[in-house]
Amino acid sequence: MIRKLKSGEYRLYARSKDPKTGRRRNLGTFSTRAAAEKHERAVQFFKRRG
Repeated sequence: MIRKLKSGEYRLYARSKDPKTGRRRNLGTFSTRAAAEKHERAVQFFKRRG
């Protein structure tokens, strides 16, 4: 999940909530949406890789 911050940057959050805090994990902050989307694809790849 990608959200735009007030600063104009984009932050990538985990799809699932962290059971400990009840919030989504921060998976990185990026200056462009394209960079955030690229990193999201990389995260999904490594999650499924085993």
